[in-house]
Amino acid sequence: MYIKQPSWMQRGISLIELIIFIVIISVALTGILLVMNQTTAHSADPILRKQALAIAESILEEVELMPFTYCDPNDASAVTATSTAGCTTLESLGAEGGETRYSATTPFDNVNDYHNFSMAAGSIMDITNANTGLTGYTLKPIAVTPVDFGGIGGITLASGDAVLITVTVTDPAGNDIVVDGIRTRYAPRSVP
Repeated sequence: MYIKQPSWMQRGISLIELIIFIVIISVALTGILLVMNQTTAHSADPILRKQALAIAESILEEVELMPFTYCDPNDASAVTATSTAGCTTLESLGAEGGETRYSATTPFDNVNDYHNFSMAAGSIMDITNANTGLTGYTLKPIAVTPVDFGGIGGITLASGDAVLITVTVTDPAGNDIVVDGIRTRYAPRSVP
């Protein structure tokens, strides 16, 4: 005796439907895994950026904390000069007289000395130990350029009484991090 099954029991999925389902799921899963792979592979990039930013901010702070006098700080008139006319030796852009950032006897002694100062990869922060992870960072030449506010915000400074300091650090991936700061001559008689 043959019993006929109801029509709802005879339904199922065909081989073609099963193959299409597997292909769709495979494509979706592949896309999700590719996104996860990209995210995981690039998750270290913020570390490179943050380290480059920390180095740039550190260098900028070092420059901004230097005296910004009319005269060279080694000039005897540096403490009393209220303009460049009162100086025997003027402070100029760039290191002068053999000054270097690394010298114990003639170190940088003014904001302007840092103009065009740079550090090659491997010498950032004077760290040469390869275990620090700072070997791939480069400090491009620092730019110290006079700015004139032109009375903006009620600020009336004489020409040359403010400088824009631009520090650029390149991380090991080749990305540049640029930070800017402005240093004004708010204490012209402040010498080291």
